[in-house]
Amino acid sequence: MSEAMLSKVRKLLAQAEDPACTPAESAAFTAKATELIARYGVDRALLAARDPATDPVGDRVVDIVAPYARDKVGLLAAVAEPLRCRCVRRRQGSGFALHLFGFASDLERVDLLFTSLLVQAAHGLAGTAVPAGEHPAAFRRSWLAGFAQVIGGRLWAAETAAASEPGTPSVALVLADRSDRVQRRLAEQYPRLRTAPPRRLAGTGFGPGAEAGRRANLGGPNLGAPTAERQLGR
Repeated sequence: MSEAMLSKVRKLLAQAEDPACTPAESAAFTAKATELIARYGVDRALLAARDPATDPVGDRVVDIVAPYARDKVGLLAAVAEPLRCRCVRRRQGSGFALHLFGFASDLERVDLLFTSLLVQAAHGLAGTAVPAGEHPAAFRRSWLAGFAQVIGGRLWAAETAAASEPGTPSVALVLADRSDRVQRRLAEQYPRLRTAPPRRLAGTGFGPGAEAGRRANLGGPNLGAPTAERQLGR
């Protein structure tokens, strides 16, 4: 993402986090930041349709470490899928290696958002009391599941809105072609891929986690913070 675009997103989110803002003003600033990130993805897709060299299909491996490694994987997948990236989970010690496939600009957006959301999730969990008598790990896993589900829904909505803007009738075809190319790239490396069974979570944290997901900034001022993994493990 360009420095100009990143600066604009950070400024909007700083305004959204200002204690002097009303809830309505804060929501408006956050929505605009999300819109800019989605618009950037569409702009890069249209540019690449004219000049493929500007945005090649690629892949990268992200190491996800314990604790709550599987839950962090769920959050990363919730970010990656709406942004037209695909991921394959591989067991690696006590954590996972998540193999991401996507266009360079989309992988960049995933990295930017996931880094910020890990920090926000860590802060949200630290500020949420575990109900008396409930196992802390079970509560936190269900909290993270609720957080990830709402984040994924918000990103799908932002991406759909950006692709549906008037005056861009070819966007849907361009994005569909990009999704197909990413899928083909994944299938080349994983021709016998299997879908993981759904998880069963026992904790009661889903509702509070979902509410935190609704409040989350989708791309925050702490992007690139190196302490995100450690904070989530506290």
